[in-house]
Amino acid sequence: MNSHALPPPRTRGRANGPRRALPAAVAGILGLVATQTMPLPADAAASTLGAAAQQSGRYFGTAIAGGRLGDSAYTTIASREFDMVTAENEMKIDATEPQRGRFVFTSGDRIHDWAVRNGKRVRGHTLLWHPGQPAWLQSLSGSALRQAMIDHVNGVMAHYKGKIYAWDVVNEAFADGNSGGRRDSNFQRTGNDWIEVAFRTARAADPAAKLCYNDYNIDNWTWAKTQAVYNMVRDFKQRGVPIDCVGLQAHFSSGNPYNGNFRTTISSFAALGVDVQITELDVQGASPTTYAAVTNDCLAVPRCTGITVWGVRDSDSWRSSDAPLLFGGDGSKKPAYTAVLNALNAAGSSPPRAHGVRGAP
Repeated sequence: MNSHALPPPRTRGRANGPRRALPAAVAGILGLVATQTMPLPADAAASTLGAAAQQSGRYFGTAIAGGRLGDSAYTTIASREFDMVTAENEMKIDATEPQRGRFVFTSGDRIHDWAVRNGKRVRGHTLLWHPGQPAWLQSLSGSALRQAMIDHVNGVMAHYKGKIYAWDVVNEAFADGNSGGRRDSNFQRTGNDWIEVAFRTARAADPAAKLCYNDYNIDNWTWAKTQAVYNMVRDFKQRGVPIDCVGLQAHFSSGNPYNGNFRTTISSFAALGVDVQITELDVQGASPTTYAAVTNDCLAVPRCTGITVWGVRDSDSWRSSDAPLLFGGDGSKKPAYTAVLNALNAAGSSPPRAHGVRGAP
């Protein structure tokens, strides 16, 4: 998700070395690359998260911060373990259109290009979000804001057309608590159809990209916010509004604990005819039991197509004091890492799922 502060019930925060002429080392590197890019036999245990997820046709990704791409320890882990990349902040509105009509893609391109060079796909995050807006956008309202919103979607998606697996078209548009309503934002005040307009604009801009709605605190099936998003997606599918996936951020903490009905949430959204992606996973304390449960919940639903953890090491996390990720600050694999890898490997291979043009592996 995001490095910015969120409302209650939880708070949120964002080189290759020289070749050595040692045959054994070269063989090891080649073998590692192969595990990232080639599906393994069902009875073989993969040694990395991405390769293990690929056995069942899924991905296992991470959020990448452009400012850390110069850290070789960081990039070594990211390159080895993950096969999907999400830019942490570099594709958001304030980063990509700091002035109206002047698009800047330097930072986003740096992450995209690093991912592609390392054999990874990219999720786009995020086109429209109520925080992180530049001052020029905050000053607009009404029809002027609506047009600027459309122009932004078109401008960013045109630049990345054909390069992005899935876009979080709209992020966090529903209110917290029990109201079951939309969040009051400048976008919402342009009219209740703004999310629909965003998705229709996005489909026209890049028909090949999967289009996702992404939100937090929609993990527990009984919550009003979860039901409100579900009702919107159901309405969109019934009326032919183009939506391909729902992103469950899955930031689990004492204020938003993992609940055993998470699998019900995943399967219920999937039953509407959309993919489900766990987009920003982190777990306070990195409980191996919780990480394994989340992974198994995704594996149990064919249309849960992948998992992304929100950062590489604990020290890179927006909630670093919670030590919520799979790698410690020193880069060591934590017990939660082993729990996830074992769960992915235990799933082995499953029958291939039907995919449309958008996002086909």
